[in-house]
Amino acid sequence: MRYKITADSTCDLGRDLIERYDIGILPLYVQLGEKTYRDGIDIQPDDIYAHVAAGGGLATTAAVNLADYVRTFTELSDRYDFVIHVNISSDFSCSHQNAQLAAADLPNVYVVDSRNLSAGQGHIVLEAARRAAEGMGPEEIVQQLEALTARVDASFILEQLEYMKKSGRCSAVALLGANLLKLRPCIEVKDGKMGIAKKYRGTFAKCLEAYIADRLAGRDDIELGRIFITHSGVPDEIIALAKSCIAKYQTFDEVCVTRAGCTVSSHCGPGTIGVLFIRK
Repeated sequence: MRYKITADSTCDLGRDLIERYDIGILPLYVQLGEKTYRDGIDIQPDDIYAHVAAGGGLATTAAVNLADYVRTFTELSDRYDFVIHVNISSDFSCSHQNAQLAAADLPNVYVVDSRNLSAGQGHIVLEAARRAAEGMGPEEIVQQLEALTARVDASFILEQLEYMKKSGRCSAVALLGANLLKLRPCIEVKDGKMGIAKKYRGTFAKCLEAYIADRLAGRDDIELGRIFITHSGVPDEIIALAKSCIAKYQTFDEVCVTRAGCTVSSHCGPGTIGVLFIRK
């Protein structure tokens, strides 16, 4: 059967994986100053960082709109036997609701709520592609993906909280205390929502080591096919440290390093990194 797997741009898979698995990407919208851009097409995270560093306000993001979905799904529905689209968690964006509305009259277009974001969503996208390539039918793929969403382990550690302060998600007092104590919070996705899992203290490198140990050490409930290292812009030595820490605790078939897109980066700022995998 001819099939197409698509996702919104928050899946943070990176160009190489998108091309390898032939994933169709629908961009969210990014408002920066007076202009609106398409995530990953007209604007990149470093453009946002430069704007903020120059004294500009934070970027805001908007869902893929209904017209975009209708146009894309209608075209793909005519070309393929089935289409499976994977969205960012419906708790984070109305992209999923818009996609469902657009697919309502297209019986061969299926929409999946990943209950996640960034490469946590990316895991669901790649698992959809793998199952479709193996010849599985769309209804069975969707059923398996919906069960899989609860097993995705997605978290990040933040090097700084300045963007959180600017967005109102972190007070100036909390920011001052975190800076004085060198606290680095770990943000975790559970049940489609984000929350603080733990706070680490010390240099960012030391906190990163402790964070990865907490996520991976001594565990036998992890699927070892693939793990993502996803970051919003960190030095090469931090990525190398993350790789070495992962190798210390688990042996994965594939370690994928991806750069977070505008949606994640506009909220957390530079210096954020996470390890994202699937539990058994």
